[in-house]
Amino acid sequence: MDNQSRRQLVRDYKERKVSQGIFAVRCAATGEAWVGKSRNLEQQQNGIWFGLRCGDYINPAVQVAWTVHGEAAFAFDVLETIEIHDLSAYACANLLKDRDAHWRAELGAPKLVG
Repeated sequence: MDNQSRRQLVRDYKERKVSQGIFAVRCAATGEAWVGKSRNLEQQQNGIWFGLRCGDYINPAVQVAWTVHGEAAFAFDVLETIEIHDLSAYACANLLKDRDAHWRAELGAPKLVG
């Protein structure tokens, strides 16, 4: 691969659009759900599952459910994708925070990460 092609690939990667929004991690065995917000929904599940597999996830309740019921009992569900067009980083963070609170109230679920 020549330098021009490499530069173009790096530029394309940096300019890609990522999905931001609200998600839930659910345990089918217990019926529990935890809600979180993310600036990159496509990669969020990988990070959570990695922490849970390692046995040191930041939310102890989720880790206990994972340890007891196993990975097969868990699901990652995107609840809402938020379109962030020309919002500032501050406005984007506030919108995610508001939608996170809405979904936690809607589902009666705690935060995934405190």
